[in-house]
Amino acid sequence: MTRKQIAALVGVAPLNRDSGTWRGTRTVWGGRAQVRAVLYMAAVVAARFNPVIRAFYQRLCAKGNAKKVALTACMRKVLTILNAMLKSGTPWRGTVVQHA
Repeated sequence: MTRKQIAALVGVAPLNRDSGTWRGTRTVWGGRAQVRAVLYMAAVVAARFNPVIRAFYQRLCAKGNAKKVALTACMRKVLTILNAMLKSGTPWRGTVVQHA
């Protein structure tokens, strides 16, 4: 699956609630609730102890995002990393990528 498809399947993809000319906020909903609950706990632990996810979480919080929004982004990042690892058959490499 693509990263967008897997995020929608689990329920961490932002979906719109638009109707006609009205533009609603983008919210995260739907998907598999049990998988999302496990992914939430994994993201909480990763945001504290995994150097890659922790740097990502701190960067989002420093930018001004709410902590829950940053944690949801971490959930999606963990899911994307796991999906890529399964696709390529490679093990986890814990290198921190510096963003400009």
